[in-house]
Amino acid sequence: MGIRKVSEQLDWQGKHVTVAGLGVSGIPAARVLHGRGAVVTVVNDGDDERSRAQAAELEAEGITVRLGDGATLPSGTELVVTTPGWRPDKPLFAAAAEAGVEIWGDVELAWRLRGPGAAPWLAVTGTNGKTTTTRMLASILEAAGLRTAAVGNIGVSLLDAVLGEEEYDVLAVELSSYQLHWAPSVRAHSAVVLNLAPDHLDWHGSMEAYAADKGRIYEGNQVACVYNTADKATEDLVREADVEEGCRAIGFTLGTPGLSELGVVEGILVDRAFVENRQKQAQELAEVSDVRPPAPHNIANALAAAALARAFGVEAKAVREGLRAFRPDPHRIELVEEVEGVTYVDDSKATNTHAAEASLAAYDPIVWIAGGLAKGATFDELVQKSAKRLRGAVLMGADRALIREALARHAPQVPVVDLDRTDTGAMSEAVREAARLARPGDTVLLAPACASMDMFTNYNKRGEAFADAVRALAATGPA
Repeated sequence: MGIRKVSEQLDWQGKHVTVAGLGVSGIPAARVLHGRGAVVTVVNDGDDERSRAQAAELEAEGITVRLGDGATLPSGTELVVTTPGWRPDKPLFAAAAEAGVEIWGDVELAWRLRGPGAAPWLAVTGTNGKTTTTRMLASILEAAGLRTAAVGNIGVSLLDAVLGEEEYDVLAVELSSYQLHWAPSVRAHSAVVLNLAPDHLDWHGSMEAYAADKGRIYEGNQVACVYNTADKATEDLVREADVEEGCRAIGFTLGTPGLSELGVVEGILVDRAFVENRQKQAQELAEVSDVRPPAPHNIANALAAAALARAFGVEAKAVREGLRAFRPDPHRIELVEEVEGVTYVDDSKATNTHAAEASLAAYDPIVWIAGGLAKGATFDELVQKSAKRLRGAVLMGADRALIREALARHAPQVPVVDLDRTDTGAMSEAVREAARLARPGDTVLLAPACASMDMFTNYNKRGEAFADAVRALAATGPA
């Protein structure tokens, strides 16, 4: 199974490297490079108590840290390694470009540090569904008896995966657009772009730049470039990619698959790409009921994961077993409880309109709980597509007026509750109001279409507050 390529082994001794940013990826990168003999300087914009504590630890190990100045390129820098969150328009990067200094991200560093015979990467990106698809893929690979891990933007860090003692046969790698921007030489065995919708445009500068960074995942693919037939932009990225001779374009669809596609036929996930006679035959992989939850966008995730696994030579039986064994992470279309005939579903991870649209498409009728930080998003298209499914809406958060106005324009018949509060009890009131609007057979769906940080630490905390409120409702009954 698979193709292995030996990466170039670099001599780090005495090389002057600047690491941009402390934090989850900056600190381990600095330590790894220092351990290989590089002269490491870490620069960081912030100079708060946490940063000073982190700096003290690194300095005790012999690593130079410069706090409160992330704009100036340290003298003698031969390479910059950046954390994913640093935007491309930072003055430090402009200075590096002017000096002819390369800029790598943590993913690029991990790729360059792989040893001989390193495990190939099956890579996943997209606006939504990355984590679920990557974890589904890892579950399928494990079912096939392969030593693997879900790594990258989730789970095990890539540096730990490529430098640790554990040996892997293949890695399931989630890559964000930030990471791909700074990963010029990564070459996956096979890769997928699940979908493309406007997101992180403040970081990338434009939709075109965002799409181009996503498309980097296809560069140099060896066996398969997997794309979404329902999202032409993903196929366009495949067409534009420079891949290895013999690499194939493989589509996935929620409909009947054509040649070189995976799809769905009468409730069965089937493969017409990795079979001997794909003109006339298809291989059954699993049933729709093997995918949990069997929402349309999650079926698409399963097909993408199956396509990457099949590209790596995994048998159909392992696809079924892996999908059956998989359990989604919390706050991703997660069933919380049924109360008096109404189903309550937590999709707090739906932090943008594209994710919320997929979530809303999975249920009918719906009482929709939405709102938060819009991040520049507009909601007209989302409301237009979902209006017929809505029994009611409960809005909360800083930018709820944007959703309220879209509902007024495109779904004036839908009753709306506008909660003008941001305290810790707001979610409890939202759930009570949703229960008041709902009827037996309805779904109360938390799919905010917005970020959470106006009211909650993160989307996890928002989802937990929703689940707690639903359980309290179940204990006491609707008011």
